Amino acid sequence: MTSSPLLHLPGAVQAEGRDEGVAAHYGELYGEQRALADGRGFVDLSHRGVVAVTGPERLSWLHLLITQHVTELPAGQATEALILSANGHIEHALYLVDDGETTWAHVEPGTQGDLIAYLESMKFFYRVEVADRTEEFAVVHLPAGSIDEVAKDLVVRETAYGRDVFLPRAELESFAAAHGPAAGLLAYEALRVEGHRPRVGLETDHRTIPHELGWIGTAVHLQKGCYRGQETVARVHNLGKPPRRLVFLHLDGSEVVLPAHGAPVRLAADGEEGRQLGFVTTAVRHHELGPIALALVKRNVPVDAPLLVGGTAAAQEVVVAP
Repeated sequence: MTSSPLLHLPGAVQAEGRDEGVAAHYGELYGEQRALADGRGFVDLSHRGVVAVTGPERLSWLHLLITQHVTELPAGQATEALILSANGHIEHALYLVDDGETTWAHVEPGTQGDLIAYLESMKFFYRVEVADRTEEFAVVHLPAGSIDEVAKDLVVRETAYGRDVFLPRAELESFAAAHGPAAGLLAYEALRVEGHRPRVGLETDHRTIPHELGWIGTAVHLQKGCYRGQETVARVHNLGKPPRRLVFLHLDGSEVVLPAHGAPVRLAADGEEGRQLGFVTTAVRHHELGPIALALVKRNVPVDAPLLVGGTAAAQEVVVAP
């Protein structure tokens, strides 16, 4: 993985694990969060994979493979979509925009190879070309409320929580100079958790289905035609309930260490030896809310029940209704 040149900015501390290659922070964790919340600065997401699909049949072809309705996707309109397994389990999340000639997507770091291999296997006789553009293009994020202007020739995904800009890698440093202050991944993730936005590989495991994370309606279109995994989506939506649900947790602020990904969630009444009912997916420190987390728990956990994460007390808010 190529490290971002923005790791040379003052105070930059590199992120670890899946986010290696970009800055976790630049020395001011809460200040960076406040800047983003106020619509100032940007986030370096240049470690994410960038995939481009070209050809006259790109949208109609993608429509057959993904969970989103994109046959008539207007140029410049952002959307998101999933690729599911045959059993309906989430494999990839694609953050999409079409510029009129090319459909661009950014995906989880290091996953673009597997995604492209699948897309290539499904080309058949369609007039499409799929390319990994990660070495040429980087993603940077401008937060909601930002009034910074970007060059008109850049591809931009504009969403309710900000703009994702597909930027030539050679322009990263000049972009940083024009759009600072830089904010790190920890600040970005804190606002993501606050917004209840799931992330593949953190909020998902090998058996997660879209209903569990609230992706029905935002990344999954229920009235579109067939795609891999669609039978599971339709069956759970029409006939049942998902086995688990995403919850937002307010954690006891007296604890120094945040719970790790995968930390067990139990009913507080059962104590630390009680039966595990779920696990923490992402825990962060928020500049206003203190320590917060997302977790995936069994659907039948009472929505008003106090929880225990390891040895930390937690109060839950409903994200996905039981």
